[in-house]
Amino acid sequence: MPHTTPQTPLSSSFQVTVQPSGRSFVAEPGETLLGAAIRAGVGLPYGCKDGACGSCKCKKIEGTVVHSEHQAKALSAQEEADGFVLTCCSVAHSHVQLESRQVTNESSYPVRKMPVRITAFEKKSSDVMQLHLQLPATDAFRYHPGQYVEFLLPGGDRRAYSMANAPHKQAEQHSIELHIRHMPGGKFTDHVFSTLKEKEILRIEGPFGSFFLREDSDKPIILLASGTGFAPLKALIEHMQFKGSTLPATRPVTLYWGGRRPHDLYLDAWVRARLDEMPQLSYVPVVSDALPEDSWSGRTGFVHQAVLDDFSDLSGHQVYACGAPIVVDSAWRAYVGQRGLPTEEFFADAFTSKHDTR
Repeated sequence: MPHTTPQTPLSSSFQVTVQPSGRSFVAEPGETLLGAAIRAGVGLPYGCKDGACGSCKCKKIEGTVVHSEHQAKALSAQEEADGFVLTCCSVAHSHVQLESRQVTNESSYPVRKMPVRITAFEKKSSDVMQLHLQLPATDAFRYHPGQYVEFLLPGGDRRAYSMANAPHKQAEQHSIELHIRHMPGGKFTDHVFSTLKEKEILRIEGPFGSFFLREDSDKPIILLASGTGFAPLKALIEHMQFKGSTLPATRPVTLYWGGRRPHDLYLDAWVRARLDEMPQLSYVPVVSDALPEDSWSGRTGFVHQAVLDDFSDLSGHQVYACGAPIVVDSAWRAYVGQRGLPTEEFFADAFTSKHDTR
């Protein structure tokens, strides 16, 4: 059940300081800590902005904050009692000092609202649509591969989707690519899969998210995806290929992509084509519920378990995980708890929101 703490009206702004970087920003009355940080260009980690994923969780060193509604799996009552906060749904009631080791200057590009035009859309499987959105010709839209945008819908609703093309591809084509899974009954995805038309105008805001490649490391990379969690990892792969000569040539990258049936790996051919062009890239497709007619002869089971089967020690790796919350959560617990992965080397974007099915 969502955990709720009542909020009280505020009339004062408060300073928020983040350690160990020492960066600070001002939170206006009623403004969430994360909203204030984004406005100030301070790169706190976050994912859903919805109190559902826990990506923005950090330690409160001092001060008072009050949380609005959030999910217990993102921040439990015990964690809150121990001084942890979700910056996406907490409001300062005093000057606050936080501890967050992922604060970085480079992670923040200006967040902007803009109209986009549907230029193409194609079903990649029965429930996945590949969408191409043309950006305004006069605007430069900058983002890190792995980040996402939000559609601004009537009534104030929002829906978030990760860019599936790398920034250099967007700059060349002046468009962004999204992969959208159909959620039957969903306000936005029902439209995408039934009445969407080419040249239709929509509005987006972004970029958002702290899920992006850390290029200052030479550690081997594991990319873990379930379903359309592949979208931001596709952007990372394109970016790594583009940056080839400036990234460590010996840095191996292994993509584990899981689906229920083989058709859920909807861009399998695209990945296999990259294998011929990127000698550092390996690919492990995993299917959990293959049927006899699928004639599947590859790896089976849960995709996060495939990594455990292949690696007895992850202490020298980085992991980028994206997709269903159960996959991301299971991976974090197992890789950190059983394989020695440092917590600061696990980067995640769980596709979870209280709006998922509405």
